[in-house]
Amino acid sequence: MQILEAHKPFEIQEIKLEDWKQRPVKNNFFELVLIKDGKGTQCINYNHYEYERGSMFLLPPLKCHSFTISKPTTFVFLKFTDSFFKNANKITIDRNEWFKEASYILSNYNQLPGDIIKNEVDRNYLENLINMILQESRSYGEESINLVTSFMTSILEILIRNIKKSSYFEAPKSNSDDKITKMLTYINENIDKTELLKVENLADVFMMSSTYVSEYFKKQVSMSLREYIIKAKLKLVEIRILNSDYTLTEIADELGFTDVSHLSKTFKRYAGTSIREFKNNGEYMLLKRGACVA
Repeated sequence: MQILEAHKPFEIQEIKLEDWKQRPVKNNFFELVLIKDGKGTQCINYNHYEYERGSMFLLPPLKCHSFTISKPTTFVFLKFTDSFFKNANKITIDRNEWFKEASYILSNYNQLPGDIIKNEVDRNYLENLINMILQESRSYGEESINLVTSFMTSILEILIRNIKKSSYFEAPKSNSDDKITKMLTYINENIDKTELLKVENLADVFMMSSTYVSEYFKKQVSMSLREYIIKAKLKLVEIRILNSDYTLTEIADELGFTDVSHLSKTFKRYAGTSIREFKNNGEYMLLKRGACVA
């Protein structure tokens, strides 16, 4: 086992196993897993998918996972940690843009097993970036933190690109057309821009009658447009509460709530608990919401 923790915003682990050893369930943010060699089966929430050399998986936060190893396997785990966001002023990167993109992954990734990368060119890019991160971590330690941060930013951008194009993006499961998938993508990418989410703008962007947008959306998604937008925003609220030092005022302003009181009442109505209780017990609540226990 080799654990490289020189770059504290990220936890980097390279390990070769013949038998899977259960890892802690606590996984606040997300991990990218590269299979350097070996064969076996991945499991997330009772769903299974075969893996081989070069396979890449995204482990969502607070979801149980395991690997059944049929041939000795070398794993590389790249874990994006909350300390990155809570100490962002120490790193030369746009904290808001990074967090926005990371939140996009977490709120839209449909948590199924399977290789996250569908484009072989992107797979090669990621393998090279991961290898450079490992080499930098071994050779230069703290001296290369800015360079490693740059590599991780590139990884995040490639992940977003593949999620948007893959079946793992959250979209209607049946009886859907390409327009609703594009509309959902548009809504989630602009979830912090209230003006762009108005019916009139959606009608203009997707060349529909403004009187038909809401009816069309509900028919395709089985949920009203307003409810979908609120729930999408609240997913981001949860992520920010658990993984950043954003204040409630900052969260409310960013996501278009009138004020903290409006945010708190909406959160209570849809989450069934107060923000304070969620802050104290959020990890347990999200784990309980998942499909299995490790």
